Amino acid sequence: MTEPTLRIVIGTAGSGKSTIAQRLAREYAAAYLDKDAMSARFVEAALLAAGYDPGDRESNAFYRERILPLEYDSLLDVAGANLRIGRPVVIDAPFSPYLSDPNFITAAAERFDWPPVDVEVIRIRASPATLQQRLRERGLERDRKKLAHWGEYWATHGGRPCAWKGVRLSEFSNDANEAESPLDKRSNQARSGKRMT
Repeated sequence: MTEPTLRIVIGTAGSGKSTIAQRLAREYAAAYLDKDAMSARFVEAALLAAGYDPGDRESNAFYRERILPLEYDSLLDVAGANLRIGRPVVIDAPFSPYLSDPNFITAAAERFDWPPVDVEVIRIRASPATLQQRLRERGLERDRKKLAHWGEYWATHGGRPCAWKGVRLSEFSNDANEAESPLDKRSNQARSGKRMT
């Protein structure tokens, strides 16, 4: 059996990572794992049960310390279950709290018993103005606090580099004024033999 591939699509809220991740999952017939789809209902119920605003995540210490790690553990555990049966996986999640840990992916592979796996991280970027516009347009409750405290949100999540070891990292702009989508750029680079950076 050939080594399965794990593609992790990261980016801030509104960057377009879900659109890109879904397209990649279709292209590679991969399992598509979306953090919010997997856990949003449980997260909201847990926050309500603990007496918190279910839409307030980033500024809520209870969420960051008690619930967020469980969300990512579940995501990475389900990824491992798919990888062990040889299925390629696409993960759609920001991973913001973990990007600065160089050993995050290697530790996850060990903790969740991943087989040998090729890991590609695809970072989707967009300007703050584009992100704010998209968040306002989609009108989700969980984005309300982000928009109300944009400076703080952007300082924490906007420009954090990905320091993970043992992965291939590609970065693409997905601004509103770009004519070519990030996946088209990725395909064109691959066809031309250019190294993706």
